[in-house]
Amino acid sequence: MSQMPESADLPTCPGCTEPLESGDLFCGACGYDLSVVPPRPADRPTLVMNAMGPSDSGARAGGVDWPAAAGTDGSAAPVHRPEELPGLDSAGARLPGPGGDFELPAPHAPATGGPLGAGGGRTVPADPRTAVLADPPGPAAPGAQAGPEGSASAAPAGAKLCVACRAGRVDTDGYCENCGHAQPRERDHVEQELGAVAAVSDRGLRHHRNEDAFAVSSAALPDGSPAVVAVVCDGVSSATRPDEASAAAAESANESLLGALARGTHPQQAMHDAIVVAAEAVNSLAPVPSSALDADPHRHQNAPACTIVGAVVASGLLIVGWIGDSRAYWVPDDRQGPPARLTEDDSWAAQMVAAGLMNEAEAYADERAHAITGWLGADAYELEPHTASFKPDHPGVVVVCTDGLWNYAEGADEMARALPPDAAERPLHAARVLVGHALDGGGHDNVTVAVLPFAVPPRGAGSAGQGRSTA
Repeated sequence: MSQMPESADLPTCPGCTEPLESGDLFCGACGYDLSVVPPRPADRPTLVMNAMGPSDSGARAGGVDWPAAAGTDGSAAPVHRPEELPGLDSAGARLPGPGGDFELPAPHAPATGGPLGAGGGRTVPADPRTAVLADPPGPAAPGAQAGPEGSASAAPAGAKLCVACRAGRVDTDGYCENCGHAQPRERDHVEQELGAVAAVSDRGLRHHRNEDAFAVSSAALPDGSPAVVAVVCDGVSSATRPDEASAAAAESANESLLGALARGTHPQQAMHDAIVVAAEAVNSLAPVPSSALDADPHRHQNAPACTIVGAVVASGLLIVGWIGDSRAYWVPDDRQGPPARLTEDDSWAAQMVAAGLMNEAEAYADERAHAITGWLGADAYELEPHTASFKPDHPGVVVVCTDGLWNYAEGADEMARALPPDAAERPLHAARVLVGHALDGGGHDNVTVAVLPFAVPPRGAGSAGQGRSTA
């Protein structure tokens, strides 16, 4: 769950950050005792992404002649050995990475599917809360109401079945007519799978709704090679309608990326533009300010807001972009080399560390550590999309997630240990395992994760075998 800096007008629960009413003794969402001092978080970033210097430009990436990217790095990223991750920032400057080295032959490239909605993906109701539309009526539960002939009352054909008794019909108010059990909302647990990417989103164990959203898809570049996209968004719970904000951002960013990549736009520029488009979509959800606020465009009344993180795998390049505290991680396939965190949080703690005002231990022990300093929304003071480009020369997996996951696997090494070894071959299974890891850890927040395998192109294909740029 992302948190904007606290305001005296919007008190929130220290346990789950749900808005509180004046005089509350316990949180209505999670039952937190408001008289108890909350424990301090132990979040520590594993990778600081500071620019190191200019990079070369004008190269050809993976056989695609990318146009120059205005405002972001429009060149092909040089070949990076794993120890040189993360890559290039939005200004085209090189970023430092951890030491170490590993070698592994490239696996077979994962299968790619078509854009979602066109037969390229499928929704998988693996969680019992999503079995409403998939499972046929089962045996009558004990106590089920009997019909005129003594049989349990069954729902009419085409009606939703209760997830609890599997026999009663779900009424329009969301409750089972047979056992009275409240039914889950559609977004409580969602899974999507393509051949080359998969994502899972879950409400978690403490929240009454899922305020995360994701979009996964694939497209063909002008040269015919595939591009795979994953976007993950986390609604800011202290804002109004956070679930709508995250859904609007994920959908609009995904559509923008697919259109730009199909036109041949450089993927880093496409990512930058997609975040801007997502911000506009979230801004459109804000109520029109009253005349008293017209003079100050930043004083929208608690406008919908969310964070965003996205990844694109295209023509041997890996591009990430983000605003907020949702993250992307790199995990090598052979696990011999170092994993890495590819994003830096827009948060109070990260800002204090970057400014040299506190060390990590001090900053992340502060109760303000998780307050975000960047988000999508009409009340965001500035829109500064972060993008970075990579060109790993060994295969690996990209994990794109909200803080509902990384709160339980915050370090890159922890994320690598939680990720199944066969993640590249079974991304949906890997995403399910990571969500399960968060739920087993307590599931205090909504959990969303996308898993993208990255296969190194065969040598001699495009620029994949050209070696490292020396510019």
